[in-house]
Amino acid sequence: MYNEEPNARRFYAVSYADDEPTISLGMLIPRKINPDDRAGVAGFTPKAVAQSGIPTPYAKIRVVTIILAVAVLAFVGVASSSYLKASSTQFVANLIGVEAATTVPVIVQNPYTNEETPLNYGVQMTFTEPSFFLETRESFIASEKTFIEVDLTSMELRYFKGGVLLEQMPILSKGEKGSWWETPAGLYKVESKKERHFSSFGQVYTPWNLMFQGNFFIHGLPEFPDGKPVPEDYVGGCVRLSDSDAEKVYTLVAAGTPILVHEEPIEPDSFVYEPKIPELDTPHYLIADVESSTVLASSKLDDKAAIASLTKLMTALVAAEYINLDSSVYVDQPTFVQSLIPRLGDRTKVSMYSLLQLLLVESSNEAAEVIAAQVGREQFIDHMNEKAKALGLTETTFADPSGLSSQNVSSVGDLLGLTRYIYNNRRFIIELTANQDLPSAYVSGEFGQLSNFNKVSELENFIGGKVGETAAAGQTSITLHRLTVKGQERVLAIVLLGSDSRNADVRELLGYAEARFGY
Repeated sequence: MYNEEPNARRFYAVSYADDEPTISLGMLIPRKINPDDRAGVAGFTPKAVAQSGIPTPYAKIRVVTIILAVAVLAFVGVASSSYLKASSTQFVANLIGVEAATTVPVIVQNPYTNEETPLNYGVQMTFTEPSFFLETRESFIASEKTFIEVDLTSMELRYFKGGVLLEQMPILSKGEKGSWWETPAGLYKVESKKERHFSSFGQVYTPWNLMFQGNFFIHGLPEFPDGKPVPEDYVGGCVRLSDSDAEKVYTLVAAGTPILVHEEPIEPDSFVYEPKIPELDTPHYLIADVESSTVLASSKLDDKAAIASLTKLMTALVAAEYINLDSSVYVDQPTFVQSLIPRLGDRTKVSMYSLLQLLLVESSNEAAEVIAAQVGREQFIDHMNEKAKALGLTETTFADPSGLSSQNVSSVGDLLGLTRYIYNNRRFIIELTANQDLPSAYVSGEFGQLSNFNKVSELENFIGGKVGETAAAGQTSITLHRLTVKGQERVLAIVLLGSDSRNADVRELLGYAEARFGY
């Protein structure tokens, strides 16, 4: 439950080895001071460090080690006791004004779980909460961080250097809601820079590109390969600035710079049902309105059960957020899994989009493992569990990317939460489960016509979903259907776990909803 108390969330700016974090409230827009005039450690200033030629955190380890040794020797006689608490690695990071590669030295209280946790990079639903986003930003300002703020609600980009707002500019366009190229709320970092990037998805060149999270960009106005600019009404993706603003940001920003992305969530509507519980033999079931989050009927929402291949919805979600979908990947066929229809045995390379088609339409276990291998299997599974925690899915745990393990568990309540998030923020995943021929400029269809295991026979109102089945889980499914209720077209989700007659159960629950609410 979200805690409304004014002091419920605490933001601490700390170094990695601090035992006692210090509370820092920060400033919304701090007074403008010249970062070059601010005294640094042992006589260093940001300007002096920039001129010294000290390498970025991506330099070779042995170079960083030399810098570390010299910095520590110079520091011993003059540093304050507060700096002695910090680890030597963070001391060097502080000295040269960069962030560590994988973590952020800020402790936050998650508004969904009320747990204090380090702030990590990645897509995070908490950044859709305006107060959480603002408090995080103020903590970054108070601890004098250099970062980019992307506000997709007000459509403005801001650049802070050392906690000081230096640039503010309009965002001209953003990715369409629920599309492949929408930029979700979260905390990222600039991974690479490229003056001119070719997008095979849009078949355009985009200037002054800052890439983050592997699949998202800040860039200028696109142009076609023949040099002609795109029309003014061209709907592009990611975060689009004017050429002059994009070039300015490109020049100012270094690789590794944090990017805070905020966009307010879709407000649930006020549509009201009158729920009644049907008699159903399946132990775990739910039928709910996806858009209003109203549960029409369900078993106990928090009971855990194995979920089988429903796992692949999270696999697809993490893949879309961590892997460049505009790419081809090498196939190292996993020998420890089998798919009902093996398709990767003779492949050495395949497009990511074709792998997602295979994953979601034919429920390929091989595709799941190949996708996870692009990040590193264990790291990918960690991302899956981190995403579940970020979404507040407290009864959900993932043990593999395919769903074969009985340790992939969730509840019907959590699965409704996952379904709502995907429907509102990554709807293309739902659409792809129903139609492999979904229009796309990505390289696709490398496996020909696939067998769609997700569709429910004799139901024309099916718009997407995922099925699964193992000995431990029984038959499982999440299906979405359109139904006219009180003269309005609604989208209902049906979740089943532990069924022994999945299609019959789906039809019974949908019939229950139609009989009581549909007209």
